[in-house]
Amino acid sequence: MYTFIIGLVILIAGGFLYGGLCEKVFAPDDRKTPAYAQEDGVDYVPMKRWKNSLVNLLNIAGTGPILGPIQGILFGPIAFITIPIGCVIGGAMHDYFNGMICTREGGIQMPEMIKRSLPKGVFWFFTGFVCLTLFLCGVVFVYTPGDIAATQLFGFGGTAGEASTWIIYGVIFVYYLIATVLPIDKIIGKVYPIFGAVLILSAVGIFVMLFAGGHQLAELFGSQTLGSFDFGEYFRSQNFIPAFFVTVACGIMSGFHGSQTALVSRTLESEKHGRMTFYNMMICEGFIAMVWAAGTMAVIGIGAENAGITMQLTETGWGYFTSVDGVLTQISPTSVVGVICRNMLGDIGGVIAIIGVIVLPVTSGDTALRSLRLMISETFHIKQKTVSRRMALAVPIFALALGVLIWAKNDPNGFNTIWKYFGWANQTLTIFATSSIMIYLMRHGKTKFMWMPAIPFVFYSFVTSSYLLSAPIGFSLDMTVSFIIAGVFSALIFAGAVYMGIKRPAVLTGQKQ
Repeated sequence: MYTFIIGLVILIAGGFLYGGLCEKVFAPDDRKTPAYAQEDGVDYVPMKRWKNSLVNLLNIAGTGPILGPIQGILFGPIAFITIPIGCVIGGAMHDYFNGMICTREGGIQMPEMIKRSLPKGVFWFFTGFVCLTLFLCGVVFVYTPGDIAATQLFGFGGTAGEASTWIIYGVIFVYYLIATVLPIDKIIGKVYPIFGAVLILSAVGIFVMLFAGGHQLAELFGSQTLGSFDFGEYFRSQNFIPAFFVTVACGIMSGFHGSQTALVSRTLESEKHGRMTFYNMMICEGFIAMVWAAGTMAVIGIGAENAGITMQLTETGWGYFTSVDGVLTQISPTSVVGVICRNMLGDIGGVIAIIGVIVLPVTSGDTALRSLRLMISETFHIKQKTVSRRMALAVPIFALALGVLIWAKNDPNGFNTIWKYFGWANQTLTIFATSSIMIYLMRHGKTKFMWMPAIPFVFYSFVTSSYLLSAPIGFSLDMTVSFIIAGVFSALIFAGAVYMGIKRPAVLTGQKQ
């Protein structure tokens, strides 16, 4: 397990050191935060640091840091190194500066942050793009927790033809609607601490059992064959870049997080709470991703014959198989969750862990749709003071989400299509955010630190563009051609961002440009 342990050291030690650097660069002070300066009892509401931290963790940690690592770990133990490095210098940095800039600038949402940094045309494109991503996020985070609850918790089939499937979806929708329109401290602020406890217990439980259970993991500098699966061969047969970094999105870096840290920026009591609330909570998500990646590798190692998983090549690629009543049966990545939980924690502990997994997407889906409502209302200046006004905007969004969900549930490839586009769109959002962070630093006399957002900005520009160019959901171009075009594209937009940073001088904090 030395590769896994080295990864944890990188995550914890790196997070401590780099988080300190991020805080030093931004320099939080004692000025009045938007939670007090603009307190309205709905979205601008002061909340304690521990509660804000839990709220933000649950907002950002959907099924991404679980389903992503379950699929991404097939690339092998290299994941135990790339996840923590990416989380420390990419994802956590992204979340911290996003949250702090939005806080410093009056609790603005992401579209406004982009508007103050980039050209007007980019702002309108981003607004439409982020709204679409948040909408897809809401749909995905009804689908995945609903299916896990139906199949892993209640033992139903989870098919479109079963009434139980739609009842479960309906319960999630009702909760989302309530959480979307009521004041943030009435629902989200009260139930999230309970959800947070379940989440932490499930992740820590699997982490402990990885060691207590004597599970074996493949090593980076050693044999990469575990059970009957050769992780090294899978790595060599796939395009690690860009596929891995789109697959393991939320455990490394996620554009969706920008919308959530912007939401929490309105509830911070002090700017000095930002490091714990934004940076450290992303490090926690990196830990969750590491645990689920290791858990998946461990159950692959023990094989289906021992209540684990056996990998087999199918017509559509490598598939997960487990023993069901003595018959080797292919299962989905969401069902792998149940295998890991029950194998590691037993029946009772497994159920608790599964509940924790269900909690993750539910607590991201509600705030995704809340963020979507706020972005639409603030972009088009739609007043949201009363519950009736918030309902008038939320209900059409939910009706459209239900329509897409019905299509996805009845189309054999519906969910896979949504998930792939969501994963790509989610990572593409990071390009806008990191470029805006870089420009913000340049305009506020901190050009010497522009390299911090520039590294993930350029890297993910290359990753997302090469993925779209080469993937079947995009243009299906040759990989070499895709890399060349992506390289040129990344260089051009980096140069454009530098130009925007130099073009205008720094402005007083909180003033529009």
